[in-house]
Amino acid sequence: MAAQIRTVVTQTFLYLFLAVATILTLYFVMTGKGERVSVGWFLASSNPYMWACLGIGLSVSLSVVGAALGIHTTGTSIVGGGVKAPRIKTKNLISVIFCEAVAIYGLITAIVLSGQLEQFSMETALSTPAIQNTNWFSGYLIFGAGLAVGLVNLFCGIAVGIVGSGAALSDAANAALFVKILIVEIFGSAIGLFGLIVGIYMTSKSKMGDKE
Repeated sequence: MAAQIRTVVTQTFLYLFLAVATILTLYFVMTGKGERVSVGWFLASSNPYMWACLGIGLSVSLSVVGAALGIHTTGTSIVGGGVKAPRIKTKNLISVIFCEAVAIYGLITAIVLSGQLEQFSMETALSTPAIQNTNWFSGYLIFGAGLAVGLVNLFCGIAVGIVGSGAALSDAANAALFVKILIVEIFGSAIGLFGLIVGIYMTSKSKMGDKE
């Protein structure tokens, strides 16, 4: 039942997106504004602050979604396995901590990326190509870094949650298996740390403002 609901919701959003895109494309073509049906035109005419803020928002929001999915997957298994073996409830809380760390990675990234934002004058940027290129480049760079970190943490949270769920259930059946699966969970959690490092490194060259 749940799989059918997800399929219906996914198809609904997909068809709605295609319908809106088709209507907008036909509108621009029929009204003599066909040149606006271009990714290059959209990127050149959009404000870099929009891209930077979108990247910051995606870095923390996708990370929180990944952490929530991981905690949901792990928590249900801990509660279910704890009915048969109450001893696993305290020990397996470390899996929940690993999932929560994923959200913290996204929060750290959002704070670092927010520090890259600086005010600049649109008139100065448009009149000076070097300043315009620097600000637009920085906006796209912050967006890419935020999106990359958010997606990495999203999948990291899902992976840690699934492994944590297996650790809880295996611990309920055989206590000797917990440490072995915990090692796998530690390596899974390290994926989010890799995304954090790469995201911060990507924005090391970004610089916004009125100075060249």
